[in-house]
Amino acid sequence: MPGDWKDLPKDLVARFDALLAPVLQRYPPDRKEAAMLPALRLGQELFGYAGPAVQGLCADRLGTSAARAEEVASFYVMFHTHPNGRHLVEVCTNVSCCLAGADRMFRDLRKRLGLAEGGTTADGRITVREVECLGSCGTAPAVLLDEKEMIERVTPEKLAKIVEGLP
Repeated sequence: MPGDWKDLPKDLVARFDALLAPVLQRYPPDRKEAAMLPALRLGQELFGYAGPAVQGLCADRLGTSAARAEEVASFYVMFHTHPNGRHLVEVCTNVSCCLAGADRMFRDLRKRLGLAEGGTTADGRITVREVECLGSCGTAPAVLLDEKEMIERVTPEKLAKIVEGLP
């Protein structure tokens, strides 16, 4: 079956199991499915994204269904269910950011990179995603770069310069 967790690299599965074990110690044995968020995050860190195989691995280890893992992974914006480019540019388009022009910047960035609705550039260099809120309403518009660097009070020119400078 495509996306089966048993197709994942065995060394990474073993590492996942070793790292998940102490996490599961914090949960009652009959409630270990409650560890889905940390399990998916761990899987995403090890395998690069929380696709169907990683979701299946998490479900297997937590004693729940793959459908439940998919529900959680697809609900939270912090989980990437598809591979990302080398750089991830997340543009907040919530109310404060939109009022400050983020929706226009998001459209312009997609157009500049040749992306119809966000996604990853053909060369795999940049993934652009629209996100609901980055928690920087007072310094809108905001962009999160590579899940590490918050860029606030972004202008179209500043965003273009940042994206052009990504290796």
